[in-house]
Amino acid sequence: MAEKRTRKAGVLLHITSLPSDYGIGDLGENAYKFVDTLADASVGLWQMLPVGPTGYGDSPYAARSAFAGNELLISPRLLYLDGYLDIADAMNKMPSTDRVDYGEVRELKMPMLRRAAEAFLANKGLPFKEFERFREKESWWLEDYALFQVLADEYNDSRWFCAWPKELKMRSPEALEKMRKEKQREIDIYSVLQYFFYKQFTELKIYANERGVKLVGDIPIFVAGDSADAWSKRELLQIDEDGEQEASSGVPPDAFSADGQLWGNPLYRWDEHVKTGFRWWIDRFKKNLELFDIVRVDHFRGFEACWEVPKGAETAKNGKWVKSPGQQLFDALRKELGDDLPVIAEDLGVITPEVEELRVKNGFPGMKILQFAFAFDNGEWQTDNPYLPHNTEYLSVAYTGTHDNNTTQGWYDSLDDGMKDYVRRYFECGDSEVLWRMIRSLMASPAMYAIFPMQDILGLGEEARMNIPSTCGTSNWSWRMSKEDIASPSFEGIKYYSHLYGRDK
Repeated sequence: MAEKRTRKAGVLLHITSLPSDYGIGDLGENAYKFVDTLADASVGLWQMLPVGPTGYGDSPYAARSAFAGNELLISPRLLYLDGYLDIADAMNKMPSTDRVDYGEVRELKMPMLRRAAEAFLANKGLPFKEFERFREKESWWLEDYALFQVLADEYNDSRWFCAWPKELKMRSPEALEKMRKEKQREIDIYSVLQYFFYKQFTELKIYANERGVKLVGDIPIFVAGDSADAWSKRELLQIDEDGEQEASSGVPPDAFSADGQLWGNPLYRWDEHVKTGFRWWIDRFKKNLELFDIVRVDHFRGFEACWEVPKGAETAKNGKWVKSPGQQLFDALRKELGDDLPVIAEDLGVITPEVEELRVKNGFPGMKILQFAFAFDNGEWQTDNPYLPHNTEYLSVAYTGTHDNNTTQGWYDSLDDGMKDYVRRYFECGDSEVLWRMIRSLMASPAMYAIFPMQDILGLGEEARMNIPSTCGTSNWSWRMSKEDIASPSFEGIKYYSHLYGRDK
């Protein structure tokens, strides 16, 4: 008898995009309502973007910590119900907007969250003992993170490598101890905020799992240069004794960029990770799997080889591929975390046979983006395009698009007449039906998971795009939906297709 294969449908929606009264989506009541909507629509996966604390540009892929949670995602309403905020704070709401204004949100929420933390610290009851256990258990990352955030506030800059005094930049034990004593209260506050975040997130995960919904997280392969990780774990990174990066991450020139992409993240000293038995990576995966049931690994090809750009280079042109010990890493992860690693490999872009072998050998599903499926080759349709639904294999996750794509309606509207005709012919439909025919085709495909951005379920155009890669601006990472959208009638169509194509089990 053939082995039964798991098939699930999912929705891609970052927490920041949820509606709330505080200018940004959070872990409160609307997150629970969204779980209910997914469960009622037979959707088994809720995929989010990375949930770490964001820095300049507010990209979730450039967090200030690989382990901490974003304080802005904490729900003030839940803090009020727990008794840590008064009614005046709970009623201090922001006007409803369709975009997150991160500057205004910080001005509103951070003082409010600090007051909640102060109230918590003043109450030495049972929850405080729980916090002390949390703080002791997480001290291996929490101590450095809390101090890092306090110092970033003190110097109004997270760029420790150029803005902080030399003794703090170089982590002089005496200087660090002095700051810990002087800033103990502020360190305590950041520690409490992390306790709030993990408590609220864990409770949401328990609720989602009880309703049959699994949470899918996202691990960026690199850490940000202005992160607590780069400051405190520089021995694991290509950062010299003066705190300067010896090389930077990126990707080589391709059809989309003549200069390649210079990301600027510090690269790893893989030999140091090997010496430690990949302890940092094991801890990172373990921490993510406390919050999520499945994790998507961004830039998976970097585990086979990374594009290393020399120090001082202005573009990524003159980089080189440097091998990574990917299989050794995954073997170490399995030894500690078990054989069945719940990983989705982001394998987009130019993928070599070696990268594909690494993915397949480890049993990780790759990503298939339907918007990438339509192209001409010398005037001929590319019917063998691997992103077309009829070419999709089971070990894959099929998406209409991701956070880096235009919305699918926006993408279709931008096509020229010839490509639109190709798309209409493939799905045998008119313009108005293309979006839902695309959704249906992925639901029917062999892919183990079919995941759709919330914007596509709502049928929104380019105005609802989440991110434009290689750009900075207030339109990136800021899209939000309305309260009415949470229970959109469109979910009836998702439920119908989930049942029709066996993704509701």
